[in-house]
Amino acid sequence: MTSASPAVPDLTPAQRTEVELVARGKQPKSRTLRELGQPETPEAAHALLLRLGLWDEARTPYADRLGAALQPVTLEVPPFAEEPRLDLTHLPAYAIDDEGNRDPDDAVGIEALGGGLTRLWVHVADVAALAPAGSPLDEEARARGATLYLPDQTIGMLPDALVERSGLGLADTSPALSISLDLDPDGNADAVDVQLTTVRVTRLSYLEAQQRLEAGEEPFVTLARLARASRELREAEGALSIDLPEVRVKAGADGASVTPLPKPEMRFVVQECMTLAGWAAAIYADDHSLPLPFATQDAPTREVRGESLGAQWARRKTLARTRFQPAPGPHHGMGLDLYAQATSPMRRYLDLVVHQQLRAHLTGTPLLPGKEVAARVAQAVMNADATRQAERLSRRHHTLRFVAAQPEREWDAVVVDRRGPGATLLIPDLAFDLPLSTPAPVGTALRVRLTDVNLPALTVRARVV
Repeated sequence: MTSASPAVPDLTPAQRTEVELVARGKQPKSRTLRELGQPETPEAAHALLLRLGLWDEARTPYADRLGAALQPVTLEVPPFAEEPRLDLTHLPAYAIDDEGNRDPDDAVGIEALGGGLTRLWVHVADVAALAPAGSPLDEEARARGATLYLPDQTIGMLPDALVERSGLGLADTSPALSISLDLDPDGNADAVDVQLTTVRVTRLSYLEAQQRLEAGEEPFVTLARLARASRELREAEGALSIDLPEVRVKAGADGASVTPLPKPEMRFVVQECMTLAGWAAAIYADDHSLPLPFATQDAPTREVRGESLGAQWARRKTLARTRFQPAPGPHHGMGLDLYAQATSPMRRYLDLVVHQQLRAHLTGTPLLPGKEVAARVAQAVMNADATRQAERLSRRHHTLRFVAAQPEREWDAVVVDRRGPGATLLIPDLAFDLPLSTPAPVGTALRVRLTDVNLPALTVRARVV
């Protein structure tokens, strides 16, 4: 770490409190920083606290600065009410996710139909049964916008007790809101439906599911075939494929780790099934005139060809931000005429709103009007943006801790963008980008050493070896 600043005297308890408030973004001014000749900024306050040993390097202030909730939700969770449900416990279903996932909210399965059709089932935890619109749980989830995933902790949008009660595969059987698509061998949908169900779910990691796919087991072989066909259809409609490195960042008081995520085919298969479920939910809502937070996206600003890292980087930059609105519209990045995020109601508030509306329709209870859906979109997007930014900054912080702990290590890197004399360098093993002054063209592979890590400023320098 860089720590060239001059030594400073110890702080009194009152001075420490004052500096910490600035570092946490809770107070804009500090007489203590002023008297020490330091800028009155959160970064300068953070640096001072590190230098004095009052904070350690594991401390991340970004969620606090952005106003993201750091306390778990402790509201009471009601039991599931008795109500009519379609019994699907005879059909195998699988919740497939990363190893160690603690909030399984979706599962997939198939059902053979006549006439060459296969029914794809995407079961989603029936969270809206426990957190209906206007309930205290709904209001708390709306205030948070999304679950906060930090490298050292997870703060749920909803109580842990709700996850334990509704998570798929955490009990012998689970209540679900299930979305179905009747697909032909080419991936075309003959019909879609949404029903309240009871399901029996087995939990698997992506790697376990991949092993079963490679062994030729069902339903994994059929799921993979349907996913490939669906992807081909969407690509024909302009869907963009972006394949950039992904990593898992974990942290604790004793250090941080960054591990590249494997990308077995079953990860793609599950993602495609979730995309199909969102498309089917949007079709169902449109057919029944239900206002949802439909996800829309403008067409890319330009076409980028190629599969290199530079091309993938450039293609991602052509994408407009996804917008949410109470009426359907095209989602060009996915190559779909309409779409709604519907498979993570435990983790994303707008998914929960989708479920609340679908459930209201299925049970004959009042729907939220379009204006109310729009108001919830505005609040949830603002709050979820703070959550996502806190996640991004915290991941960067702990990635830099991981880098600083091995100063002699050399990293493979690729130039993925250029702007004048400067370039953007991507380090795949870290999924980390940073600026570099180099004449090297896009696509150039370099070997670099990372130096001068500055945690408060979240910066690091790359030196070509």
